[in-house]
Amino acid sequence: MEGDLRPKDPMDYIRYFIDFVLHLDKHLAELTQSYGIWTYAILGLIVFAETGLVVTPFLPGDSLLFAAGAVASLGSLNVWLLAGLLMVAAIVGDTVNYHVGKYIGPRVMRGEKTRFLNKKHLERTHAFFEKHGGKTIILARFLPIIRTFAPFVAGAGAMTYSRFILYNVVGGVAWVASFVSLGYHFGNLAVVKKNFTLVIIAIVFLSVLPGIIEYVKARRADALPEVEKPLA
Repeated sequence: MEGDLRPKDPMDYIRYFIDFVLHLDKHLAELTQSYGIWTYAILGLIVFAETGLVVTPFLPGDSLLFAAGAVASLGSLNVWLLAGLLMVAAIVGDTVNYHVGKYIGPRVMRGEKTRFLNKKHLERTHAFFEKHGGKTIILARFLPIIRTFAPFVAGAGAMTYSRFILYNVVGGVAWVASFVSLGYHFGNLAVVKKNFTLVIIAIVFLSVLPGIIEYVKARRADALPEVEKPLA
């Protein structure tokens, strides 16, 4: 059909997703113009899916919140309503993820292979949980991938819900408030607007940097002979 703009193959979807993430400010502005008040619901669903559905860790998180704050500073969105709804979405997402982990987590963690979940991500998150304890739920909010898997591992590890929900609320509020505020106050500075793609790349890089450092440390530790490994 002539004029059909739908992606023709999977690579088109990947290219569109990359373009969407790198130009979030433009796409969110277009989204707001097209959907008006429904934009709040769309953004809330994305945040919920990124935190609540353990199979979607690839969705934008930090960069989306920053861009949403920048769009709100133009008056297109009410920043207080935006932040409040995204906080609720983040907290509810982690809560759903926790209960899914509590229900199926033990079987998944024991299994050698999982069809829909990345076992290495689960194991890495479990190691992070072992190192940092309950505050992992707060710290993980600022770490892509781990952010998605931490509630699942908490549920699988039988962390009490009363303890989990406290960390969940604190982490969700801090995460959303931090990045929406940064976007609202700095997202429309001339230098940021001119280099928005670079800013988004920097946010993504800084978000994943702690995970990269932990991964490199783990690889180095595994490469050491047994006699050279530090005692636990």
